[in-house]
Amino acid sequence: MRFRFENNVLDADLRELTCGGAAVPLQPQVFDLLLYLVAQRARVVSKDDLISHIWSDRIVSDSALNSRINAARKALGDDGATQRLIKTIPRKGFRFVGEVREDVAATLAPAEPGPAPVRAGADRPAVAVLAFENMSGDPAQEYFGDGISEDILTALSKQRWFMVIARNSSFTYKGRAVHIRRIAEELGVRYIVEGSVRKADNRVRITAQLNDAVTGGHLWAERYDRELVDVFAVQDEITNAIAAAIEPQIHAAENFRADRKPPASLDAWDLLMRALSHYWRVTRQDHEAAQALLERAIGIDPHYGQALSVLAVNHMFGVHLGWADLAVVAPAAEAAALTAVRCDHEDAWAHAALGCVCFSTRRLSDALSEFEQALALNPNFSLAQGYYALALSYAGRSKDSFDAAQKAIRLSPRDPSLAIYHGIAGYARFTERQYDEAIALAREAIRHRGDLTGAYRVLAVSAGMTGDGALAEVALGELRRTQPGISLHWIATQLPWVNGADREHYLEGFRRAGLR
Repeated sequence: MRFRFENNVLDADLRELTCGGAAVPLQPQVFDLLLYLVAQRARVVSKDDLISHIWSDRIVSDSALNSRINAARKALGDDGATQRLIKTIPRKGFRFVGEVREDVAATLAPAEPGPAPVRAGADRPAVAVLAFENMSGDPAQEYFGDGISEDILTALSKQRWFMVIARNSSFTYKGRAVHIRRIAEELGVRYIVEGSVRKADNRVRITAQLNDAVTGGHLWAERYDRELVDVFAVQDEITNAIAAAIEPQIHAAENFRADRKPPASLDAWDLLMRALSHYWRVTRQDHEAAQALLERAIGIDPHYGQALSVLAVNHMFGVHLGWADLAVVAPAAEAAALTAVRCDHEDAWAHAALGCVCFSTRRLSDALSEFEQALALNPNFSLAQGYYALALSYAGRSKDSFDAAQKAIRLSPRDPSLAIYHGIAGYARFTERQYDEAIALAREAIRHRGDLTGAYRVLAVSAGMTGDGALAEVALGELRRTQPGISLHWIATQLPWVNGADREHYLEGFRRAGLR
């Protein structure tokens, strides 16, 4: 069926709106809303009617509904002031008031097969969220745009029906002029989300668009001008709109509204985003900076689950890299992780944080359970996947550990933490006595990051077991540079093996490498 009004044609069969013969891009959900209003033009359509028909009776905010109405008006050259075609009936709903002619669309001949599109790396639809560009003119505001895009990425990652590339891979393109097709090929995705943030005083303007990297077309774009206190509602709107544009049928069947509880104060969120920007850099100085910022955020909002989770993970990461003493930080980390789980038991970060604490305090069964819970809540969470691989290795499940580490690498193929995942895979191979492969994986980790202790540990013990004294000497020298306090005693007391034989195997590798 075609509906003609003014210079427009709305084709229900082709799901297309044209104006003067030119296609007008429409988000699928906005198309559905417009089609419903036109088809029901003989009556006033209430908000409840729209929510039932377009959103399948899911909870929808007034701002989300109004944004779709505004988008439909904009596509028709209408607006809320003139209401030439879509009229708001106060306290009643909406009605399409344009003069409409109907005709039956002609049947299209089968199209000639065209060239096959580039396939994404996964069977599921795959999307990458790039770091939103800072348009504020103030470099100190970079973290704010990163935070907005990271929150969108996190919300999208909760949906199991498509794969989301991890933040640390998609953010590597920040500040670089790279064509989206190349980004898509490197990350193995079809869809790219990009945007910008302009923050001034207490207002923020966020623009976002969804691109099909294969065709080069823009599937959806929107701009949001909001008071800064409304930033969480804006994130919900953007996330829902992106999900709807990618796959409207699934969006109609599932609830894509983020479940995250916002902090009591935006200042706490601001501090968390600053802390995360340090945490992901994986250096001792940034570890300490993140710790201070997280403690300030929790001081403002003691029940801010996300900040508590990152605080616990940061503590335990410092322990594993030799930057912090387990006995000193474990009680505070565990208290933070438990509080985070109580705040939101469906938050993947909270369970990953508790898993990290259980891992470092030698409760490997509990750690594996928590990491599995985190991955059940967010299958695209590469940090949880990497820690899960590490816990599996110390639990004596070397083959499972190697497979899990490979999955972490696939989830985030351009991640600054990639060195860690390669190092974990290398340690898994070491425990299986596959020393040459362990050395190759350790070298690959060092190629990505030359300042992390884990890769040099694997390289040293593997070289020690193969009798390569020269390589062992070099590896130990670099290890002492990155972890000056390394010793056999530290290894035996700080790392959480389940099996004494695995611990002795690791210590023997270090003895043969020359560590005393």
